[in-house]
Amino acid sequence: MKRIMIAAPASGSGKTLLTCGLLKVLKEKYQNIISYKCGPDYIDPMFHRSVIGIPSLNLDTYFQSQEEIKVLLSNDAAFAVMEGVMGIYDGLGGTSEEGSAYHLAKLTDTPIILVMDAHGMGKTMVSILKGICADDTNHLIRGIILNRTSISFAEKMRPLIEAEVKRPLLGVLPKLSGINLESRHLGLKLPDEVPQLQKQLEIVADAINKSIDVAQLESLATDSVFETVCEENHTVNRKEQNKLTLAVARDEAFCFYYEQNLEAFRKKGVEIIEFSPLHDDALPACDGVLLGGGYPELCAKELSENHRMLSDIRKKFTAGLPTLAECGGFMYLHERLKNRDGEAYQLVGAIPGETFDTGKLCRFGYVSIEIEDWLIRGHEFHYFDSTNNGADAILTRPATGQEYRAMHKGKNYLWGFAHLYYPSAPELVEWFVKQMEGYHGKFI
Repeated sequence: MKRIMIAAPASGSGKTLLTCGLLKVLKEKYQNIISYKCGPDYIDPMFHRSVIGIPSLNLDTYFQSQEEIKVLLSNDAAFAVMEGVMGIYDGLGGTSEEGSAYHLAKLTDTPIILVMDAHGMGKTMVSILKGICADDTNHLIRGIILNRTSISFAEKMRPLIEAEVKRPLLGVLPKLSGINLESRHLGLKLPDEVPQLQKQLEIVADAINKSIDVAQLESLATDSVFETVCEENHTVNRKEQNKLTLAVARDEAFCFYYEQNLEAFRKKGVEIIEFSPLHDDALPACDGVLLGGGYPELCAKELSENHRMLSDIRKKFTAGLPTLAECGGFMYLHERLKNRDGEAYQLVGAIPGETFDTGKLCRFGYVSIEIEDWLIRGHEFHYFDSTNNGADAILTRPATGQEYRAMHKGKNYLWGFAHLYYPSAPELVEWFVKQMEGYHGKFI
């Protein structure tokens, strides 16, 4: 599989826009293309999926071993585009290579195309590019694309860049009228919130075809192979009467899920169905519930007014329905959510207390989570905090060693702000499936 990574000096450089536009261009050339996102981000893969129509997987050198990453890259697709994370060398705590886009490229021998926001810059961009390329010890940066500058100015800079940086300038993504992927506190707005997204991406793809040498970019992609241990198929096949169903919240308020997490349940023979805490009147028939992250704070009024759903969830949780809740889902389970204006909204009430807007990034970064005999890898990124974070797990920041207690763990539930990467602790999925089996047995 030919593959390439789009990386940048910093967040906000245009990685997602270029990646989506490039996927749209390549989709016209190849029947089978796929995409990956470096790091723990949820939103960028949604944009990828809006282009190629299939899930984009996360590749993360903190969550996954090198062998796991290689297995995830073992695919019969013709072409893969990886989107980097933050700045190219930004890893754990911002000071380590581990977890960075460059670390992933190095482990997978993937060529990097560096996109740089050149707006408002002249020769200074050459100095920045030279500095970045000086740290490219594995010689993975193979080409450069300038963003938000004119084609004529890029051509003026070409001789200087290529002479001093020693990398080809593949072209420019000029500033395009009406193209704007807006951001907010947790990252880009969701694809469904972007007006005429597909039309915008068509304009970007057209600009790429006109002002970037796509053929040269394709020639820089690698099709080098690496040995992998064949992953045995351990998918559980359940008899019809023993079918298990996991209800996953997915709507405007809850939508942050790693595809690999859902796949971990599918391999246990669990059927995934979706429901909306915003729009549905009740939970679907199910043996367990997963409430993922998202933006419940933006939909707090609507969530609190859906009394039938709140009542049904309370009733079934009391009856022992197994539940997993992360970040936004954890917030939803509290008695109240209080926004920045001090307005409080009544929610499920399974957790005594309230969540509240701190007005700043409260906790951010990778965490190692120790719960009983489990050791799970995860990530936190939230502006809200809770008056009742729980104390059933020890969370450790790998970059600093800082430890603190959080999360609620019971016989059939696990709730907390941390987003968990389930394949890092298969015993977590095993435990939850057993709880689902026990619940299912009571009602069949």
